[in-house]
Amino acid sequence: MESNHTIKGYAIVNLDDMIMELGEDMVKHILLSFYCPLSKDVEIFLHTKAIEFSKHSIAKTHLIFCSYKSKMELIAYFSLANKSIHLGPEALSKNLRKKIVKFGRYNSSIKKYIVTAPLIGQLGKNFNFKEQKLITGDELLKIACDKIQEMQSIVGGRIVYLECEDKPFLKQFYSENGFVEFGKRKLDRDETDISGEYLIQMLKYLHKT
Repeated sequence: MESNHTIKGYAIVNLDDMIMELGEDMVKHILLSFYCPLSKDVEIFLHTKAIEFSKHSIAKTHLIFCSYKSKMELIAYFSLANKSIHLGPEALSKNLRKKIVKFGRYNSSIKKYIVTAPLIGQLGKNFNFKEQKLITGDELLKIACDKIQEMQSIVGGRIVYLECEDKPFLKQFYSENGFVEFGKRKLDRDETDISGEYLIQMLKYLHKT
């Protein structure tokens, strides 16, 4: 299996490329090896939605492999999509707001900035390898943000955002990695694998590396 990119021993593979190389049936078998009891939504997406979303360019999934016991194993993944977000000026610090407005337009009717930005739609580790600690959450999130910066170096932009359940440990994790809360989104009817009635929206301004 050919890697699109390698970072510190991790092979990052685009799902589309993997299907072209191995075939859809083999890829489905590999995806079913992913296990994430902390977030069934993350697990179910990879098992049942990732391939179709990728085919229709709704979201593109990137798989992370590393060598374990002389075999390449799927240890994590993330999915990216292009979305528009509404930002209320009061939800951001003055310094961050000055940076954000460069990438959006102000809609006076709703009194918010409309910004197009990449969404980290899914992010998760394969807990089949939890005890081996093959990748940390911080490393996984950094790989996703690095991929976005790579994209933005071509098309422009500096902002990335994500949505997470309203759980203290999740908000703390993303905050410690530079994300700030800016709003909430009510769950869609088909989002039945997520607890609660809404998701917390958080964004990060990606500084030039």
